[in-house]
Amino acid sequence: MSTIPRTRRAVLLGTLAALALGATACGSSGGDPLGGGAGSTVVVGSANFPENVLLGSIYSQALKAKGVKVQEKFNIGSREVLYGQLQSGSLTVLPEYNGALLAYLDAKSTAVSKEDVNAALAKTLPASLAVLDSSPAEDKDSLSVTQETADKFGLKTVSDLAAKAGELTIGGPPEFESRREQQFKDVYGLTFKEWKPTGDTTANALKDGTVQVGNVFTTDPKIVQLKLVPLADPKNVFGAQNVTPLVNKAGVDATATAALNAVSAKLDTAGLTALMKRVAVDKEDPSAVAKDWLKANGLG
Repeated sequence: MSTIPRTRRAVLLGTLAALALGATACGSSGGDPLGGGAGSTVVVGSANFPENVLLGSIYSQALKAKGVKVQEKFNIGSREVLYGQLQSGSLTVLPEYNGALLAYLDAKSTAVSKEDVNAALAKTLPASLAVLDSSPAEDKDSLSVTQETADKFGLKTVSDLAAKAGELTIGGPPEFESRREQQFKDVYGLTFKEWKPTGDTTANALKDGTVQVGNVFTTDPKIVQLKLVPLADPKNVFGAQNVTPLVNKAGVDATATAALNAVSAKLDTAGLTALMKRVAVDKEDPSAVAKDWLKANGLG
C-alpha cells in the first residue's frame, strides 16, 4: 500500500492527469491547414426565417453524416446579427445567398451573375471568412403583387411601378426598407406611400390587401398558392442569389468543406421550392424534411 498521504496522492494524480490531457491536446493541434482540427465542433447557424432554418438543418445533418461534430444555433436573426457572429467565431457556417451577402457588404457593387458575384465576394470578405461552392438553387428577392393589382395597374416589371408607387404600400422583412429604399429610388425612381414590416407574412399581407407590393422570395410556395405575380427586374436590383455556404475558415477542415460542397452540388431551385412547400405549407418539421432530402441524394 502506498505511503503517500491521501491529500498529496490526490494532488499528484490530478497533476499527472492534467499533464496527460495537455499532451493529448498538443498532439492533436496540427489538423488541416484550413483549421477546425479533428475533434473541433462546427457551429451551424441560420437566420430567422423558415427556408434558412431548413438549409441550416441540411448543412448540419450533412456534416454529421461525415463524422463532424456539430452544434446547431438556428433562428438567430437577420444578416446584420449573423455576420458579426460569424466574424467573431461564435458561428462557423451559415447558409447564405451570395448576391444578398454582396449587397450587404458592398451596396455599390454592379456584379449580377453567380460567377461575378462570387468573385466580388472573394475580394470583399475579410481574410477570416470565405464562401464555398454556390448551389444552382437560387432564392431571389422579388417585388410581387397580386394578380388583381397587376391587372389594375398594368404591372409586369418593377419599372412599371414608377407611376403608381406613391399610391402603394410595400411590405417585407423589418430590415428591407433600410437595405433597399434608396436603391429603388436610384435605380427605378420608386417612392412608395408607406413601408410596412411584414416579415414571414408578406405573401398573406398582399392577399388581404395590407400591402400592395411585397418582398416575396421566389421559392416561396405561396406565390403559386396565392396566385401572386413576381415582377420582372430588368435593371437587376436583385442580382444572383444562389444558396451558398459562408464559413469562418478557422472552423472548417477539408472534411467539412467537402460535405458542404456536396450539398451545393445537389441542391437546385425546383428541389428547394418543393422542400419549402413541405415546411411552409404542410408544416412539416424542417429537420425531418432535411433528413429526407439528404437520404434521397445520397448525402445522409
